[in-house]
Amino acid sequence: MKELDKYIESNRDRFLGELKDFLSIPSISNDEASKSDVRRAAEWLSAEMNRIGMENVKIYETEGHPVVYADYLHAGKKPTALIYGHYDVQPVDPVELWDSPPFEPVVKDGKIYARGSADDKGQIFMHVKSLETHLKTNNTLPINIKVIFEGEEEIGSVNLEKFIGNNKKLLKADYVVISDTSMYDKDLPSICYGLRGLTYMQIDVTGPNRDLHSGTYGGGVDNPVNALANIITQLKDKDGRITIDGFYDDVAELTKKEREEFARLPFDEKKYMDDLDVNGLFGEKGYTTIERVSARPSLDCNGIWGGYQGQGAKTVLPSSAGAKISMRLVPNQNPEKIAQLFEKFIVKIAPASVKVKVTSLHGGKPSVTAIDTPAINAAVKALKEAFGVEPVYFKEGGSIPIVNTFKEELGADAILLGFGLPDDNIHSPNEKFDLGNFYKGISTIAYYYEELSKI
Repeated sequence: MKELDKYIESNRDRFLGELKDFLSIPSISNDEASKSDVRRAAEWLSAEMNRIGMENVKIYETEGHPVVYADYLHAGKKPTALIYGHYDVQPVDPVELWDSPPFEPVVKDGKIYARGSADDKGQIFMHVKSLETHLKTNNTLPINIKVIFEGEEEIGSVNLEKFIGNNKKLLKADYVVISDTSMYDKDLPSICYGLRGLTYMQIDVTGPNRDLHSGTYGGGVDNPVNALANIITQLKDKDGRITIDGFYDDVAELTKKEREEFARLPFDEKKYMDDLDVNGLFGEKGYTTIERVSARPSLDCNGIWGGYQGQGAKTVLPSSAGAKISMRLVPNQNPEKIAQLFEKFIVKIAPASVKVKVTSLHGGKPSVTAIDTPAINAAVKALKEAFGVEPVYFKEGGSIPIVNTFKEELGADAILLGFGLPDDNIHSPNEKFDLGNFYKGISTIAYYYEELSKI
């Protein structure tokens, strides 16, 4: 057993205890009431960076939540890797669906349950422990390392792009290493080489100047909830194709080779449906489920409100209604252009009987990384050593908007080295993280630093 592995094995319980402490901080970035807790998470990370021996540890203020930076630059002409992750988490609603309190971590059946366990606290903590393992075992790191952890990823990294642009020299690196994605399946280590982009919109529909009695006014005044529902249903056709004018104009079609690689991935459609407890699947006609969820654009209503929500009946014709709509984008699509096309289309189809306001909330560009590079080959070797099997390549349907910014501002490609699983319930109640992946992830990252030093 390598000395690195011996250190990890002998500190398993301590690593888990520290992870629990980190997960106990309710760092919900979109909740003003949690602002002090988001800062507390940043301070916790900063203290941990100092404790393990990282240098130049600093909390940088932004117009929103802070950025944690640290480095260790004693490897001379060896490569420099910038480790990126986020310490903020999604809201916990609906909290009543959690089996245990979301910020009181529970270990059950080899998994740790808590908000942020897989997205992304558990995964950035693997990097922290990998750094510690090298520093305590070898008294140094095999490559130069810079670390940047932000507190706003879940709200679109609204201040990080500016921070990166203002600190190019500080953040300059050969590679950006990110663990905020999933493996394709359990016991199947994976290299994610593509992420979809995102355009996130809000629609507000206003009708009469007050809530009305549906018996007195029903049939004479347009109902904003009805109008909104009609608008939403017009955003896709019966074949699952998005109907927004010009939406597909810039979409890069899948190549024959890409479709062949997708077809090679192990995918059990029945198991997929059973896990989700659905009777059937739906998506864009002419594409497989894997292609639809990872390499084709999508549109979904993420939330909808309006009218009476309480128990029993209240015969009200509501004054207003609203919805949030996300669109996942693929290479060549521009989030700002899609936002403009979306707004134009909504205005076109909205009935004249209501007032409609369309707001762009945030977005991010899609990204693709070449897979035949020294850095990716080093990741393959590290994964194979830790898991004992050859990793697969795949694209993931989620978005990390800042990935493209690193490329544009720093000229550095991102290596997406994630260890979550598709059923980890990220953004949902009962989020979890497989502890086997947690420990193997620490080993993989430690090996990866060594492999990068050979480039």
